[in-house]
Amino acid sequence: MRGTFSFLAARGVASFRSLALIALCLAVLPSAARERYAVLDGATCDGYPRLTIGTLRGMCAGLVIGPTTQDPKRVLHLPRSLLQLDADTWLVTDLGAWEGRPGKVWRLRAPRGQAPSVERLLDGLHLPHAIARGPDGLVYIGEMNRIVRFDPGAAFPADTLETVVDGLPGNRLHANRHPLSRFVFLPGGDLLVNVGAPSDQCDGEGARTEDALCAESEGAADAASLRRYPYLGEGRWSREYTVEARGLRNSLALAVHASGTVLQAENSYDFDSRWHPYEELNVIAPGRHFGWPYCTATGAATPAWPDRATWCGSEAHAKPDLLLPPHTAPLDMLWYEGAMFPALRGRLLMSWHGYRSVGGRIASFAVDARGVPIPDRNPRFPGYGLGWRSYGAGPAATPVVLTPGWGKRAGEQPQGSPVGLTVADDGAIWVADDRASAIIRFAAEK
Repeated sequence: MRGTFSFLAARGVASFRSLALIALCLAVLPSAARERYAVLDGATCDGYPRLTIGTLRGMCAGLVIGPTTQDPKRVLHLPRSLLQLDADTWLVTDLGAWEGRPGKVWRLRAPRGQAPSVERLLDGLHLPHAIARGPDGLVYIGEMNRIVRFDPGAAFPADTLETVVDGLPGNRLHANRHPLSRFVFLPGGDLLVNVGAPSDQCDGEGARTEDALCAESEGAADAASLRRYPYLGEGRWSREYTVEARGLRNSLALAVHASGTVLQAENSYDFDSRWHPYEELNVIAPGRHFGWPYCTATGAATPAWPDRATWCGSEAHAKPDLLLPPHTAPLDMLWYEGAMFPALRGRLLMSWHGYRSVGGRIASFAVDARGVPIPDRNPRFPGYGLGWRSYGAGPAATPVVLTPGWGKRAGEQPQGSPVGLTVADDGAIWVADDRASAIIRFAAEK
């Protein structure tokens, strides 16, 4: 394995995505056509059936729920995000499928050493992805075109469902669209909501405004942006929003640090090259434009917008604070504050969902007081079977990869497809693997 927790504690840090159409095809394949995890006979990871995923020394992976090579039964279909209710109980958002309204919220009970059980609390949802506890104690869910809340402790949770924010763009999924909603609560209660770009480079018919700008991001739709909905108190938010930042292709990885820093990890363009373009890590500042669809992370103009090259190199384009590996598709991140892994405390954890050789990992970074990863002098990034590669441009940080052995191994495991990350009360790291229809728990080796 690459690295150990003792090394991590002593040193601090270790010295494409495929096209959306392919992703869609993979997402809707029946479970029989998918790769499944193999459970090691008789072996456990802190009380959960042990998987073959290679991790840092001192860590192991246990299967909470999901189909295996031994038992192909699939209960969850496309699990995305997790929220802990108590020591043994979790809520799980499940897209169900990429079309229609088969989305669900499950209550998952998974006591250590016992068979898991699930109960459907909500049904008929439209691409439910994000989940969070609100300032009023209720649970908030991000659907494709709205944010709703409900009380999971009610006798009939579905009867408590109500809309909080409505009128988000109703993108329908096809190649390059980004229909999922992500939100975070800002200090003071305002809601910051992701609105994904409806295309890869804004280069279709009618793409340009009269001012020769992208109609999708600069027009009335306010796509590829973060919307801010002011908190009015008593569990109410304004229906009117302001655009906090523009030029963000897809902000599913969005987090607020204890210092107040808002960090966004960008899912960048679907270029054919395996090594281009880089994804971005951005510190969100109000009123800034982060470049989509005109610029890449390194400040070059995109193929569809060569006339914006000068603007891309100017101060008007907010450059990323750090580069991330190309096509990693970061889908979630958080700062670890658990007790189980002291060497990780304070570090930023990030799920890399990408389908290409750099994806399928959980990465961690040392951060400064703002919660922003600290750049290295000679940063590198990993690729399965390809060693470590140099960035060669721009500020970046070398990650410590918690799951260096999550590549595909026939008959043992698929390549990892981590989405939502959550740190449990005991410090274990829970992850939703959507393509494998699985929930996985990473714990300390006993």
